[in-house]
Amino acid sequence: MRVARCWRGGGARRERKMRLIELSFRDDAALVERLMAASERAEPLDTVLSEPTSRGRRVLRLVFGDGEGQAAIDSINGLMDGLEDWRLVVLPVEASLPKPAAKLVEASARRKFIALREELYQDVAGGAKLHRDFLLLTLLSTIVAVFGLSADNVAVVIGAMVIAPLLGPILAFSFASALGDLELMARSARTALVGLAFGMALSALIGLAFGADLTSEELSGRTVVGLDSTVLALASGAAAALSIATGLSSTLVGVMVAVALLPPAATAGLLLGAGETELALRAGLLLAINVVSVNLAALLVFFYKGIRPRTWLERRSATRSVYINLAVWAVLIVALTGLAVLLTVETGEGLPVVPALPEATGAGA
Repeated sequence: MRVARCWRGGGARRERKMRLIELSFRDDAALVERLMAASERAEPLDTVLSEPTSRGRRVLRLVFGDGEGQAAIDSINGLMDGLEDWRLVVLPVEASLPKPAAKLVEASARRKFIALREELYQDVAGGAKLHRDFLLLTLLSTIVAVFGLSADNVAVVIGAMVIAPLLGPILAFSFASALGDLELMARSARTALVGLAFGMALSALIGLAFGADLTSEELSGRTVVGLDSTVLALASGAAAALSIATGLSSTLVGVMVAVALLPPAATAGLLLGAGETELALRAGLLLAINVVSVNLAALLVFFYKGIRPRTWLERRSATRSVYINLAVWAVLIVALTGLAVLLTVETGEGLPVVPALPEATGAGA
């Protein structure tokens, strides 16, 4: 199991794992030559091409540092496109010896780190699926959030945000926008809308049955809309997209995004069911601002991190999709934030309270 082997140093980096890209294909001398040339251009840490098996198949193995290998996958995909009976898999490398040379580690660290597009797609597309577990988690998180808001219990509200599944479809929509994937955009938009609508409808039923405690600060706080709401949602969306694009854990970031989505949605439904229409509309405005802000920030991060389709034609379509979505989100966020600021100025909510000066009680006072 030898033949072409080019070792450039190996070993697991302490902070990140390496990845193994393995291609199984039918033996063909011309194809092998093109694959090896494409592989060398991608500068893997290790390249291994097996001898043909008795069934006329070869295996090409490439080892890359984590965050690397996208160029190799794109080149291989282009060469194998249209051919049959081939399979490419990407596997994480838990450990490797010997350790890499210091120069290779420094060169790898200088490269912009980003997870593979195919890995991102697998992770993100799963969050766009509308299934029974998604609805069940939405049901449970909404119930917990509603009663936490009514009881003015911060811990309970945070617990609801931990189990809320709203991060998946929101990020999937932004990711699909960056790729120009209309099918994924439609699927994720449907899942997000169903999740939010289901949560608000359930909250409205609870409000209709139990009413709403307007003395709760957790509840009333979701009816005050201002510039800080937009900033929080923008930061949440950017952090979530960055965690996904760099392959880091998004669990805690998902809680941060849920802060911007679940409480205002539950508040809007609860107040609407309790007959507090004006306050429900304010919470709905906060929800709309947050949804737009999270999508705008996530799309900008994905675009900045270089999330693009493979082919030139797909990239051209994706660029148009990004510009259209950016324009729509930007117009919406300006309009909604302007409306929020106008309401804040008119009602005085959210503005700093200046204590009144004591009146003079005498001439010498």
